[in-house]
Amino acid sequence: MAEILGNLKPQAVFHYFEEMTKIPRESGNEAAISEYLVNFAKAHQLDYVQEPCKNVIINKPATKGYETAPRVILQGHMDMVCVKEDDLDFNFETDALPIYVDGDWLRTKGTTLGADNGIAVAMSLAILADETLEHPALTVLVTTEEETGMDGVMALDPANVSGDILINIDSEEEGFALASCAGGVRNSLKLPIEWTILKEAGFVTYEVVISGLKGGHSGSEIDKGRANANKLMGRLLNELHGLDGHLSQVFGGEKMNAISKRALATVTLPSNNVETLKEKVQAFEDMVRAEFAVTDPEITVTVTEKELVTKVFTEKTATNLEYILKLIPYGPQTMSANIKGLVESSTNPGVVEMFDHEIEINSAIRSSVSTLKAEMNQRIQAIADLTGATVELIADYPEWQFAPESKVREVMKEVYQQMYGKELQISAIHAGLECGFLSQKLGNIDMISIGPDITGAHTPKESLSISSTERVYQFLCEVLKAIK
Repeated sequence: MAEILGNLKPQAVFHYFEEMTKIPRESGNEAAISEYLVNFAKAHQLDYVQEPCKNVIINKPATKGYETAPRVILQGHMDMVCVKEDDLDFNFETDALPIYVDGDWLRTKGTTLGADNGIAVAMSLAILADETLEHPALTVLVTTEEETGMDGVMALDPANVSGDILINIDSEEEGFALASCAGGVRNSLKLPIEWTILKEAGFVTYEVVISGLKGGHSGSEIDKGRANANKLMGRLLNELHGLDGHLSQVFGGEKMNAISKRALATVTLPSNNVETLKEKVQAFEDMVRAEFAVTDPEITVTVTEKELVTKVFTEKTATNLEYILKLIPYGPQTMSANIKGLVESSTNPGVVEMFDHEIEINSAIRSSVSTLKAEMNQRIQAIADLTGATVELIADYPEWQFAPESKVREVMKEVYQQMYGKELQISAIHAGLECGFLSQKLGNIDMISIGPDITGAHTPKESLSISSTERVYQFLCEVLKAIK
């Protein structure tokens, strides 16, 4: 079968990327993609290590004349965020991603693309496979479970990796090299559920769904002013007070590190209050559509009758859940005083899940200042204390601090100026990168992060610029050539 991306350049990069779109690689399900990387190393007779956590490290010797040059680590992660359109029949565990070319953009038909961070892997494999490139000794480090808490880099054995320079390829804007990033943690708030049985007659059950939101990356797009469906559901539940309604189900979001674009609640109420319910829901939809007319113009709130449910939350549980969803922080919390326009601290209650005995709300907490990260967690802890919930912090990862001096940064600036006649911008990002952990694991190593233009990461609108990919790959190859 002919490759969909066979005519794109760089041909090797898009070949490997297309290969990966056929392999399941959701965070936590990376066995197949890890084996693919091992088989690549074997086929090219390269030394490799596959760690128990499925991280893969591949080494390639220096080319002639580069034997004494600093060893360079090329780094990315193999996993991807798997999100699809609500009505799309698609299985990330078995189906190839439905990729297609749209002018200069590579997209999919209703799913995330996995350019975050499959493009790093594709570029690294293309470099390893190319026998014509001039470069220092190379180590390619591909980690697992970056998207759900950086478990792969946390489990990395430093004895398996050595190098003097590390180039992370997990940035999403051409022309910008990142030299710092935020740290983060998953804040898991758990509210116990108390149940009761409705014994009165005359009740009906309705499902209320908030949908049509854009969503987005909870780090790089948290400053776009977009609505969060979980937060909207808290407001809607507050609006529905006075209807003698009883909650029995609540869900929202898909991934902690994606802005929630859909939420659902099941409400049982007296049949004579149904019209009022519909009126309040319509009024709420009109209100939030007006509030988010620019950022989320397609917000929709629907009400659908369901089979009667009589096992419901107690009033105490329902009220505490409403308070939590209303009070839990969302969006930018502080802005950087040093870098104009950079979010310093943020929170995103990305997922609301319900189990038999508890409701779990998972928030992505990010900050480039560790004490502010702690302060946001303390605020959520205070909400938990007031509502009888508990809080657990999971997968805490450190910020990556700016280094005043960097050889690779200077090399990149010089090469970029020579290639494009303009200055490479050195910046920071609010999203988390593995560089914070890598600096702890690997010691005093010179690091920087680059990447091609990617839009809509962590959403079904994720897109990769083809021309930007070609330019960034050529730039990366020239940088390797210049490191001596």
